[in-house]
Amino acid sequence: MILPRRSILVGIATLLMAAGLAGCSLPARLTAPERYGRGVVFVLPGIEGRSVWNRNIALGLDSGGVEAAIEVFDWTSGVPGGMLYNLMDLERNRRVARQLADRIVAQRARHPNAPIHLVGHSGGGGMILLTLEALPPGRQIDSAVLLAAAVSPDYNLVNALRRTRYGIVNFYSEHDAGFLVVGTSLFGSIDRYAGPSAGAVGFRMPDYLVPEDQALYKDKLRQVAWDPRLKQTGNRGGHFGWTSQEFVRTYVATILKRQAADYKWRRVDAPAPPPRRTRSR
Repeated sequence: MILPRRSILVGIATLLMAAGLAGCSLPARLTAPERYGRGVVFVLPGIEGRSVWNRNIALGLDSGGVEAAIEVFDWTSGVPGGMLYNLMDLERNRRVARQLADRIVAQRARHPNAPIHLVGHSGGGGMILLTLEALPPGRQIDSAVLLAAAVSPDYNLVNALRRTRYGIVNFYSEHDAGFLVVGTSLFGSIDRYAGPSAGAVGFRMPDYLVPEDQALYKDKLRQVAWDPRLKQTGNRGGHFGWTSQEFVRTYVATILKRQAADYKWRRVDAPAPPPRRTRSR
């Protein structure tokens, strides 16, 4: 796949711009104490840390009717200009993932019947998988949503899937070339894989899995490819299209609300216009 020079330069420029957008705060009402009794959604940002993009995700969830607390969990180092460090330090990222896993266990202890969801963009998608793997055996969240995840397409999801009640939704786009094809080929993904990421090409089921683990993929992994009809939500298929408030309000919030109502979300069509759904590969 040969990429236009312009696409590469635009991707690099946008990544550098992210540092200038960091520090965007959220309305205090999203983390009001009473909302935690109705559950919590942890939003995990990309390697830029707090930014307008994860703020948009949080606001989209809120405007979409998610009544749980909505909290941006900034897993990054906070070092100015440290985006590549945030991406590449796997051991540090595993330690931070264990900290979030501890938060999840504590939240479940305080509110055992309240839902817990993880929504991650880019590097935050990879951090979701590390967090799920860090949960104690037998502990589960309700669901995870990956938006343009910077993680290997061959990543073994079995342990992560086991630690969810409803499963994992992976939104991906083949048009996300600057970041998740070129970027992760040059600098690697959260799990230190070099090549196109699952946020660009989707996840592939490893061929060495036993039948029981293959069933987990079929039952709990849902992959949604970008569709041109999503343009009307502000999502044009690029790396940050998935963070559009309108897209998050229409699709991601709807998924979480249906789970909160104890629907089998994987059997319910998305609201019109539906994005194209693909099978696990």
